[in-house]
Amino acid sequence: MADAQARDEVVRFTSDLIRIDTTNRGGGDCRERPAAEYAAELLAEAGVEPTLLERTPGRTNVVARVEGTDPAADALLVHGHLDVVPAEAADWSVHPFSGEVRDGVVWGRGAVDMKNMDAMILAVVRAWARHGIRPRRDLVLAFTADEEASAEDGSGFLADRHAALFEGCTEAVGESGAYTFHDGGGRRIYPIAAGERGTAWIRLTARGRAGHGSKVNRENAVTRLAAAIARIGEHAWPLRLTPTVRAALTELAALHGIDSGLDDVDALLEKLGPAAKLVEATVRNSANPTMLDAGYKINVIPGEAVAYVDGRYLPGCEDEFRATLDELTGPDVDWEYQHREVALQAPVDSPTFARMRAAVEEFAPEGHVVPYCMSGGTDAKQFSRLGITGYGFAPLRLPEGFDYQALFHGVDERVPVDALHFGVHVLDRFLRTA
Repeated sequence: MADAQARDEVVRFTSDLIRIDTTNRGGGDCRERPAAEYAAELLAEAGVEPTLLERTPGRTNVVARVEGTDPAADALLVHGHLDVVPAEAADWSVHPFSGEVRDGVVWGRGAVDMKNMDAMILAVVRAWARHGIRPRRDLVLAFTADEEASAEDGSGFLADRHAALFEGCTEAVGESGAYTFHDGGGRRIYPIAAGERGTAWIRLTARGRAGHGSKVNRENAVTRLAAAIARIGEHAWPLRLTPTVRAALTELAALHGIDSGLDDVDALLEKLGPAAKLVEATVRNSANPTMLDAGYKINVIPGEAVAYVDGRYLPGCEDEFRATLDELTGPDVDWEYQHREVALQAPVDSPTFARMRAAVEEFAPEGHVVPYCMSGGTDAKQFSRLGITGYGFAPLRLPEGFDYQALFHGVDERVPVDALHFGVHVLDRFLRTA
């Protein structure tokens, strides 16, 4: 049970983890070990034996198993990452690695992405140890490295090299779901993630004829690249509704009293108002140019120009995505995956989804739970290699005006203390009965 001590601990653990700087700058520039050791110590104190695993020194993961009461039940994976994206202290109202608790709010990088969830998991497991509680099914706890980059040192490493630790796991819960979304009309929506778009980070290379900047050059690599980038950036991707997104739109339409159906999704999105933010990025594939690299001197036409594109594709739509990129880049520009991960989809009519819904509704009876598909990705992609179906479930009850989604990777990331208390109660309720 989530007692008063659990409520105190979830705040303290969130603050402590924020103070451990686990900034992931990419390219291997990160050290999660101090945070992993902190989590491992808290687990050990609760009688849960942690295993620390590294692919690269300092890039540490923690895995532990909590034995359930039903040996015939499939195991459930509960995962959270320990690394965070960079933060410039000068831009923040409170130092991003202070973990300061001010006016009922915990401030710092990782407060919502996702050291809060790490703290909730730890607080719940320790509360169970105090009260002699065991979950129904085995729980495998994983605190991972490197989620904010390639996951090669984190969930990818665990899935590829330590699959035995996840034996029996068929489902998982991780980040980004069951948080309060205020739709502007007084309704409180709690979206639970049941899918993710696939990741397609792409490198474009245009080659041409190098030469003097003053001369005519019909084979200019920069010009070729710019044309391809413009075509990609302006492309109107066609509507594609997956089962998860279709379920989300159906439930949101009913909640808002809209009878227009799904014949004109763009019109429906307009009618949904702010709630459209939950689905508008997942009704299509997307490709956004993000980086350019060409040349070394203003009067020299380079022989090569490079660009990078953040592409995302819906479940079942990767072939279409690839064919479209072939067409948009044209004959003078090559493209390749810089990083690729699969798209995911989870059933919204499963017993596990129903238990997540029930746990939220017990502590937020005024709320409306709906499924949704994440526009980005999580460690669930790597764990799917083990046949594990992933959901996003990191519960938080948030006040109106608190823009949860904007704080992911944003300035002044923070989480209300009350939201952490709510999360501990909901997570405890769900994990005991899952």
